Amino acid sequence: MIEERYELAVERIEEMKKEETKDTLFADYFHKMADFVMMIDEVRTKLLEGSFLKRDIEELAGENRRLYEDILGEAYETSYANPSYAVQVFEEEYGQILSFLYTELRGCIAYVFEQRTEYLDILFELLIAIYNQFEEEARPDAARLKDCIYWFVSDYCDVFVADRIREQIDPSESFAADLIMNSSLDDLRYLYRFGEYISENELRTARHLGQLPPETIFRMADVYTEGYRMGFVNTGKDLSKKEVVEIRYVLGFERVVKKAIENFAKMGLKPVIFRSPVNVWTKRQNLKTGYYGAIASKQFEYDHRNDQGLFLDKKFLERRLEVVRTTYEHHRELAGKYAGPACIEMFGEEPFAPEQKEAVIRLTKKQEELQLKFQSRQSEIVNQYIRGDERSFTIIAYPVPEIGERYEEIFDEIIRINTLDVKVYESVQQALIDALDQGEYVHILGGNGNRTDLRVQIHELKDPGKETAFENCVADVNIPAGEVFTSPVLEGTNGVLHVSKVYLHELQYRDLEITFANGMIADYNCGNFDRELENKEYIRDNILHKHATLPLGEFAIGTNTTAYVAAKKYGIEEKMPILIAEKMGPHFAVGDTCYSWSEDVKVYNPDGKEIVAKDNSVSILRREDVSKAYYQCHTDITIPYEELKKIAVVTRTGEEIILLADGRFVLPGTDILNEAFE
Repeated sequence: MIEERYELAVERIEEMKKEETKDTLFADYFHKMADFVMMIDEVRTKLLEGSFLKRDIEELAGENRRLYEDILGEAYETSYANPSYAVQVFEEEYGQILSFLYTELRGCIAYVFEQRTEYLDILFELLIAIYNQFEEEARPDAARLKDCIYWFVSDYCDVFVADRIREQIDPSESFAADLIMNSSLDDLRYLYRFGEYISENELRTARHLGQLPPETIFRMADVYTEGYRMGFVNTGKDLSKKEVVEIRYVLGFERVVKKAIENFAKMGLKPVIFRSPVNVWTKRQNLKTGYYGAIASKQFEYDHRNDQGLFLDKKFLERRLEVVRTTYEHHRELAGKYAGPACIEMFGEEPFAPEQKEAVIRLTKKQEELQLKFQSRQSEIVNQYIRGDERSFTIIAYPVPEIGERYEEIFDEIIRINTLDVKVYESVQQALIDALDQGEYVHILGGNGNRTDLRVQIHELKDPGKETAFENCVADVNIPAGEVFTSPVLEGTNGVLHVSKVYLHELQYRDLEITFANGMIADYNCGNFDRELENKEYIRDNILHKHATLPLGEFAIGTNTTAYVAAKKYGIEEKMPILIAEKMGPHFAVGDTCYSWSEDVKVYNPDGKEIVAKDNSVSILRREDVSKAYYQCHTDITIPYEELKKIAVVTRTGEEIILLADGRFVLPGTDILNEAFE
């Protein structure tokens, strides 16, 4: 049945190439769409015949580029995938709809490599349904076109959403894992079997890893998997009850992933490795979750981050929630065995500052409210089946070749940073915690042009001999070592956080300033755009994730001066991922606390003291109404050492204990951290 549907759809779309729409204005669009489908069909035939990978690597690179060339570089400016161009050609009434359709059809690239023929059928049939309306009328009613799309996404919600959930918890959904374990990684042609865009970054990364000694690969994998295991040990969670680990990474890193899979197997864990979402049902704005290759066009991803606005309403979200609930209930046993994600991040690409376009689909205020409610309710459902107090995670990062000419040298330096002696940090950080635990609040004051002037209220300890407000983070789940952190008391946390330049979730912010009043964001701005309204919209969309406000969920002091000095040495400060950047100065996370969904799990520092500052006045609302407790986001913002005038602990008697002054550690017992600066 699926094959028959496929053949009929391809046959009809092939005819589309020879036909004209009633209004010839739309003919070029549908001819291009038909050409794209024929290209997908050609790839499918070669994959089924087994001839696709028999070609040499240059031919495969050419084929890969052909699949993505319509959105690469300057080609995107005149691509129908570009909402601005589509609206310019067809006006807003049709431009947004047709650009959306074009974008969804591009998901076929992933589906053809995964041999998901049913997905191809569904998308091809949508194209035909929309085309038929243009064939019958010169200017079909736009509302009717939107209805067609609405029922399409609604009808197939139980296919795409349910399948996505299974991919995340079921190791038998093993397209990527099988590819990694069964490929000869010396033959880089394997990269083209994923169906992702492959740039020089992925090729050179895979090549570089192939040149490293096996023991180096083993050490990299061991740090990553051992950090994951220790995440369970340090929080008293039982890993033996789990059977599934989710691996997230960027293509090119397969040698480390393969060794990590072997390590996880010794822990009794099987991998799930799923592709970052490519369709409107499962994407969350332009964020990446899963594995992926090069991003062919970041502007394309950004332009389509709110495409759900074309059809999103309460009825659709209720249906989607029902699919989520039903799927988890059906796979209750599998979900209970899911242990959490193990992430390998890549960094070093040129910072991306997107263009704000008028032509893109935007969510209405009502749709934003619905989406936030949906995310909250979905998190509640997921936590019923994958309990936050039973799962853990780990995360580590490495550079891509785009980071600069000294890539190999930088890569080796990051390996060193990721494997620093944690015992040294444990001791130094304990000295900081001993001082911080005496405080009523911490005063952070910027310098050298930084306008930060912020007072962070600290949780009061009932039994200082047994309790602490700060966690001593020594590279288990959060690699590399180098921070102490807490969930601040919101009431009394006031002031301004400012940073001259920062890179968050692959987006660049210049002159970012956030004002807090009793721990909640009261105002914000940046200098990315000429118009203040655009700056505020940029922050609201991508840091506040459309919430009216967010709490200060975390305050931390980064102690990894080695990473900081390395970043300075190679001139890569703004390219450092937040995972490492947060260890390179004080940082502040807006959104949920680090302990969200697992606040009641007892956590202890190496000195045996229990960490008691895990809640704030927002997260504690989970005991009355869980929908009011969580925001489903957590964004770290770091002030670099050179922008610091002072960090001081102020005790309840008014005494000031200075931790850092003019970017250097001055608290007794922390002097060793300054050696890196020398």
